[in-house]
Amino acid sequence: MVQIIKAPINLRSIDLNLLVFFDALMSERHVSRAANKVSISQSAMSNALSRLRHVFKDDLFIRTSKGMEPTLRALELGQAIGQILQQTTRLMSSDIHFDPATSNRSYSIRMSDLIGALVLPSLVNNLESLAPHISLDVLHVSPEKTVELLESDELDLALSTDLQHNNSIRSKILISDRMVCVLRKGHPLSSGKLTLKRFLEGKHLRVSMSPTDIRFVDNVLADQGHKRDVALNIPHWLLVPEILKKTDLIAVISERLASNFNNDDLVLRPLPFMAKQFNWTMYWHKRYEHSQSHQWLRGLLSTTALIYQ
Repeated sequence: MVQIIKAPINLRSIDLNLLVFFDALMSERHVSRAANKVSISQSAMSNALSRLRHVFKDDLFIRTSKGMEPTLRALELGQAIGQILQQTTRLMSSDIHFDPATSNRSYSIRMSDLIGALVLPSLVNNLESLAPHISLDVLHVSPEKTVELLESDELDLALSTDLQHNNSIRSKILISDRMVCVLRKGHPLSSGKLTLKRFLEGKHLRVSMSPTDIRFVDNVLADQGHKRDVALNIPHWLLVPEILKKTDLIAVISERLASNFNNDDLVLRPLPFMAKQFNWTMYWHKRYEHSQSHQWLRGLLSTTALIYQ
């Protein structure tokens, strides 16, 4: 059997600016807007699209009444090219003379709405005065996806709790916390001792997207042979207070977050069972351990978290 060996692609024969143009087309889905984004003429962008189609042997973008729709091949290429451009930008940006006051760096940070509510207001306030040109891209993904994105260099930092990771990920504890029971004032369980029996007899609200809620409440109860009567599952922590104010539901949430709620309407009670404290932790990849820009942001986050000491 004859083995066919493909010749390697000669990168010198390819205009790598085409990747920038492709990324602009993916984000804008419109030739004129994509051209404006990268400061070239519409005709130059149209020419670039023709060359991209030749290189990748695919239409890539198809004109529709709603604009340019990417083909399956374009969607396949989109994430990889975006990652290549992000890594190239970081490679070409010198970290040696990093100055937060003048830098226009963008950081990507993973955090839930819970930890975001605790740190983002103060963090952004500090950025406005210390680093007015720096921007943050905040996203919320699963713990497993978080580790994957840190390892693939698609995340700068992650704020989470008890993240399972390998030796390539570094971490630092920012805030200690514990879970408490929260209910509206006037709730039948708001007065008298909140026993485990009374707690289990109530109807509960659970944040179903949160491993914190499950790990420190449901799993603990299951180990004791108990289970909550969950009447409502919701995806976000910040929905909790408004729902509790108008219902007889009970929620178990972070004490740090509950302390930020308007406690004129809500009552905080200790849990009627033993649940260990936990920590909100900052995670990053070891590739940035000695990066000046990363060290600066990690230091700013650590300073921001001091208000919870």
